[in-house]
Amino acid sequence: MKDVNLLTSNGVDVEKSLELFGDMEVYDETLEEFLSGVNQKISDIRRYKEASDMANYAILVHSLKSDARYLGFTNLAELSYNHEMASKSNNINYVYDYYDALMQEADRIINLVSSYLGKGTVISVVEEPKVVVKDKAILVVDDSDMIRNFISKIFDDTFEVIMAHDGKEAIDIIMGATDNKIKGILLDLNMPNVDGFEVLDYFKANGLFSKFPVSIITGADDRDSINRAFTYPIIDMLQKPFNERDVKRVVEKTVMFSK
Repeated sequence: MKDVNLLTSNGVDVEKSLELFGDMEVYDETLEEFLSGVNQKISDIRRYKEASDMANYAILVHSLKSDARYLGFTNLAELSYNHEMASKSNNINYVYDYYDALMQEADRIINLVSSYLGKGTVISVVEEPKVVVKDKAILVVDDSDMIRNFISKIFDDTFEVIMAHDGKEAIDIIMGATDNKIKGILLDLNMPNVDGFEVLDYFKANGLFSKFPVSIITGADDRDSINRAFTYPIIDMLQKPFNERDVKRVVEKTVMFSK
């Protein structure tokens, strides 16, 4: 016999849901349907988040919100709604800041429903924490707060993310680097004060490319700038707009060249 108190004592508004479903038999059948499809939905949500595909992310969290509302998962519905609104306005920072909270609540509900239906505990949908490697760092050089923060959120739990607002600040950081902690640099080309090309010139003049592998991040689309950048021994180039998977690919490739 299923104990509905397990649901209600954990914040599920079963009474409200029965206004839609009519009786517990139909409600339980709908819970079964929810449980059979939710892990794929969560997987798709994660995939779109990693691709920074906010349009499709919004569609999936809207669907999760609807399911949660129908089934009485009040907190999950609210969190999903907040993510839907943020992704529709392309507020990627909000999505990243509160993604774990959404996944943790989804995980709680999935395991609660599974237990209620007599299926035991299911595999957690929350990603396993990554190994923290704070003895290694990447330097992100960009005048955009949004770009720096976006990249920082991706790598904050795997690297120390050192951020510079312009080329001068980047050169100062490199000049003060007395250890071998910085394993790679993501360098924007178009910045005020000292731009990316001046940083590249400094690296060339001081023989630093072998010590600090550099990849370019840029919004420049003119062929002359791109061709000029590749006259330096850079590792790769990432053109804006980019997504999480693009950034991870380039950083992994860049740090492979560190000594």
